Amino acid sequence: MFDNLSDKLDNALHLLKGHGQITEVNVAETLKEVRRALVDADVNFKIAKNFTNTVKEKALGQNVLKTLKPGELLVKIVKDELTELMGGDAAGLDLSGNPSVILMSGLQGSGKTTFSGKLANFLKNKKAKNPLLVAGDVYRPAAIDQLHVVGEQIGVEVFSDKEEKNPVKISERAIAHAKANGFDVVIIDTAGRLAIDEVLMKEISSIHNTVKPNETLFVVDAMTGQDAVNTAKAFNDVLDYDGVVLTKLDGDTRGGAAISIKSVVDKPLKFIGTGEKMEAIDVFYPSRMADRILGMGDVVSLVERAQEQYDEEEARKMQKKIAKNKFGFDDFLKQIQQVKKMGNMKDLMGMIPGAGKMMKDVDIDDDAFKGIEAIINSMTPEERQSPKLFNASRKRRIAKGSGTSVQEVNQLLKQFGQMSKMMKMMQGGGGKQLMQMMNQMK
Repeated sequence: MFDNLSDKLDNALHLLKGHGQITEVNVAETLKEVRRALVDADVNFKIAKNFTNTVKEKALGQNVLKTLKPGELLVKIVKDELTELMGGDAAGLDLSGNPSVILMSGLQGSGKTTFSGKLANFLKNKKAKNPLLVAGDVYRPAAIDQLHVVGEQIGVEVFSDKEEKNPVKISERAIAHAKANGFDVVIIDTAGRLAIDEVLMKEISSIHNTVKPNETLFVVDAMTGQDAVNTAKAFNDVLDYDGVVLTKLDGDTRGGAAISIKSVVDKPLKFIGTGEKMEAIDVFYPSRMADRILGMGDVVSLVERAQEQYDEEEARKMQKKIAKNKFGFDDFLKQIQQVKKMGNMKDLMGMIPGAGKMMKDVDIDDDAFKGIEAIINSMTPEERQSPKLFNASRKRRIAKGSGTSVQEVNQLLKQFGQMSKMMKMMQGGGGKQLMQMMNQMK
């Protein structure tokens, strides 16, 4: 996410981070490179130019040239202005009403149906809501079937009527069904088109005027770059929606849409889609995104994701096992599965300050733990509980069963042993011993 832009901004600001002489001339030159980086990221040239002009005015106004660390102060100004450009504060959802109604809109292929499921999952698990998904695309039977598959996957009911061809009536019946059956949020997935056309606009406007939703969200594919911004503006001119959702932000996107969409449409970017899994949805925080773009990481979001997977009762059980030296491979497997639920690995690495830059050329996919899981799943229950049982024949059997090599099995056993010792030391407060162990592992 934003790797190319982050690199170019880092290069542009690098000269001012040192202790060399800072002048108005090289500040101007640096900001010229910042503007070029933004334009390369598919940010509208006028927006990029206004952005760097504002940064320059504030930099000179705060007398950056005479400060002890002018480079750091300029980076802070860039970060603050980048945050403001993307909306300033995070925008929430209006969930008032009984039920509250959320209308999804967008072009075909933008990821609208999938995101409807992600939003339902988000509201169910993080906001303790009881959502109802509504299949309002009457033109593509596959869209209705897709929404039912998504609903089953996340445990959310889907309202549909394949015999009814009027999406307005389907929406009205769905809301009545929600009121009668205790659903407090209704998410209506509407039809998309391959391009903006009059029929689409009339239909979505008719649904909007009839159901009077609390929130109308426009879903757009981040990979379409500046076209995404133009499409968002065209939709808003007709529909006057409440916020934007950017999907596929984990893909090969230059980031221009995320940076400039608020400035063009004057509507907040509310959510981003960061992967294919139903959990891959994040509230959009402009300040956190600015930190990530500038290579500062996003520790707050990383901690929040970890806390979502944290089970206090499970943690207490784990502590007891570690204290009694009974931490086994089944426990290790549980830890791996919790980490996987936090999101794709490269995205997580990007949240650690400095790590994203170091790992940018390293291919980390979602199957990073696949080999380890295969090895553990090839062990007998007894072997998982007692690593001391392993001999040459057992290792060969496990390697064959997991499709790995004996060398990989040995490597896992060694790493597990080292990790178990570290856990034991941490449990006993042996900080000095822990440092010695870490030095030995280098």
